[in-house]
Amino acid sequence: MTLLVERFLLHLKAQRNFARNTIKAYQYDLGEFLVYAAGRAASPAALDRLLMRGYISFINEKKVSRNTLLRKISAVRSFIGYLMETGQLETDPFDLITIPKKEKRLPRFLTEGEVGKLQDLNRPEEVDAQEKGYYFSLRDFALFELVYSSGLRRSEASGLNVGDLDLYSGFVRAMGKGSKERLVPVGDKALAAMRAYLETRPKPLSHGLPLFLNHKGGRLTGAGIALIFKKMARRARFARPMNPHSVRHSFATHLLDHGCDLKSVQEMLGHKNLQTTEIYTHVSLERLKEVYDKAHPRSKK
Repeated sequence: MTLLVERFLLHLKAQRNFARNTIKAYQYDLGEFLVYAAGRAASPAALDRLLMRGYISFINEKKVSRNTLLRKISAVRSFIGYLMETGQLETDPFDLITIPKKEKRLPRFLTEGEVGKLQDLNRPEEVDAQEKGYYFSLRDFALFELVYSSGLRRSEASGLNVGDLDLYSGFVRAMGKGSKERLVPVGDKALAAMRAYLETRPKPLSHGLPLFLNHKGGRLTGAGIALIFKKMARRARFARPMNPHSVRHSFATHLLDHGCDLKSVQEMLGHKNLQTTEIYTHVSLERLKEVYDKAHPRSKK
């Protein structure tokens, strides 16, 4: 079974062009499944409904969240689908098994006032005055402005090369999930911040070199970006956490608040399905209801 899982992961990488992080998640979840199935299923033919029910109960006993449970089930179902496609399994053992629905969580985002405060207290001149010897204030500010302006994932921002940013046309080329490429507009303030950063960024500025550099001169990682955003939130004295994903959520929410259509937001975020983007309409409607409750004389509040 281990060999079949390895072939499946290779299939995801070579044939379906899955992102590295997605493949790592599949590898972890399927590794856990193999541990459970050891001694119970020596071949694909032994992957029956009883085994799958037992595996779901096994995961449930770990008191994981519903979304984590669904992620693990999804990994196993994808593996089962591969076995059926390659003729190694005839029937789907998940047939007639009720799968719980995904929890709907409204994404965390910053208000426009919080974004303004974050920008004010993290301006390079402000940081340089407060933190002597910190030489990355221009980079950090440009990074935040670009992520907020274009809604990039942290992996996308980390993967940017110098040639991916067009300062003249005002677009950035992002490589999204499944290695899908898209062009996203960049606002004037973000472009100005990027120009200021590039003027001081270590040379050369060859198109194929990383856009954002760490203190060693290498590519800034996704974990590095998360730490930078955490530090920026601390400077702004935010009581709640802020990360690159919440900035991406803020990008989408603020666009919808100001009248951008859902299809355009979907394209800029790089979502495959419009349903994924629709959660932001719930956020905007919640905020609209709050404003109504506070302002209307006949409101319950």
